[in-house]
Amino acid sequence: MIPMNNEGLHTQPTRLLHTMLRVADLERSLAFYTGPLGMRLHRQERYPDGRFTLAFVGYGQEKTDASIELTHNWDETAYQQGTAYGHIALAVHSVAHSCARLQAAGVKVVRKAGPMQSRSPDRSAPEHIAFIEDPDGYRIELIQQP
Repeated sequence: MIPMNNEGLHTQPTRLLHTMLRVADLERSLAFYTGPLGMRLHRQERYPDGRFTLAFVGYGQEKTDASIELTHNWDETAYQQGTAYGHIALAVHSVAHSCARLQAAGVKVVRKAGPMQSRSPDRSAPEHIAFIEDPDGYRIELIQQP
């Protein structure tokens, strides 16, 4: 049961909207996410007073599905990635075929397609995964889904 207030409104979050990544070159990042990864550009907004541009990309519809917010601060040319950030995960039908197609498109594959090295006793079979990198070095996990 979702908690509600006296007016009948939900009092806790109801869905994931987006995850934000800071990118050094917005056009390069948009080409990556909408090209080889096949995402759609939902919208792009410029904020001249704040000197930044936001671009929202994803699969499905922005009103119902989570997106990635690519933030380009006009005065920044590079970012340092912290050790706390992990990765974004995407579902694919075949990790091996997806890696081959992405690599042919010039995408850097940093962990080849294959089963996870560690195995959970809660799973009947190991997950098949791979990792790629976006133009800013952010890791993206590809997970094979039936």
